[in-house]
Amino acid sequence: MTEPRAPNPLHLAIIGDRINPGFKPTRALLEAEDMPALQALAVRQVEAGAAALDFTVGPRGKQDAAFLVKAIRAVQQATETPLCFDYPDAAVQEVCLKNYDAARARGKPIINSIAETRWEMTRLLDLLPCRVMLMASERLESGVGKPNKTAAEIAGTAKRCALRLVKEHGLALGDIIVDVSVSALIADTVGLNRAALDAIGAIGADPALKGIHISGGITNIGQQLPPKAADGSDLKRQLQCAFVTLAAPLGLDTLLATPWHAYEPLPEGNFVLENFRKILQLTGTDVMRQVRRLYRA
Repeated sequence: MTEPRAPNPLHLAIIGDRINPGFKPTRALLEAEDMPALQALAVRQVEAGAAALDFTVGPRGKQDAAFLVKAIRAVQQATETPLCFDYPDAAVQEVCLKNYDAARARGKPIINSIAETRWEMTRLLDLLPCRVMLMASERLESGVGKPNKTAAEIAGTAKRCALRLVKEHGLALGDIIVDVSVSALIADTVGLNRAALDAIGAIGADPALKGIHISGGITNIGQQLPPKAADGSDLKRQLQCAFVTLAAPLGLDTLLATPWHAYEPLPEGNFVLENFRKILQLTGTDVMRQVRRLYRA
C-alpha cells in the first residue's frame, strides 16, 4: 500500500520514528523477527515523506548483535533513505555504523545521540562520515552531568558542543541536529517546554550557528492525555501542531515524528493553541489545572 505524503507546509525534515519497539505493532514484528513487515514499515515512512529513519530494536540491539545487523540490512535492502541509529551506547553504535551500507544509502547515517555527558561517543566519527543528533538537554559541569532546565543552559550547551564538533572533528554545522527535548505537557511544571522554545529562538538567531539544524521528538508532548480536546479535536495531534506552530518560526526545522501525520501550523484562535500558550506561562499545579481545561468541557 502506498502511503500518501502528509501535508508539510512548514517544510520540516521528518525523521520517521516508527522503527522503535516503544510502538506496540513494531515491538510485535521485532519479537517475531518479521523482516518483511519491518521493510514494509520502513517503506511506508519513506513514502509518507521521511527524510531519514530513526532506528532502534531496543535493548536487544545490545544483547543480540546478529539480530541488530539482520534488521539493519533488511531495512537497507528496502530503502535507500539514511538511517538514524538511536542508541546512546558507543559499542552498539559501532555495530550499526560498521554494518551501514553507505554506498547504497542516499545520505550519511545519523548518530542519535551524542551529548556532552557522553563525549566519548565522538570517536564514532572516525568510522565513516556521519551526521550527529546532539542532545542539548544535559551538560557536563565540573565533571558531573546535570540536566538543562533553562533556555540559556540549553542554548549554551548546544553552541559549546556544536562548535567543538566543528573544531575537533571537522563536522559542518549542517551535519549537526540539535535536539532540544520536548517534554510531556502534563508533567511540565517547571517550564521545560517554554525553555525549549526560547532555546530554539536563541540557537536559530545565533550567527555563529548559521546552518545548524534544530529538532525535537514531538510525540512526547501529549503523553498521558486523553485523545480528545474539549472542542472535540484530536488533542495529542493538535498539541504537536501547537508546538510546531510556535517553534518553526524560531528555527525548528526537523522533527523526530511519525511521517504520515500532518504537522501544520494552527490558526490564531485555535482552541488548543491558545490554551497551550497559556500553559507555557505557568508553573507548578497551575499547569495541571490549565491542562485539564484542554480536555474537560
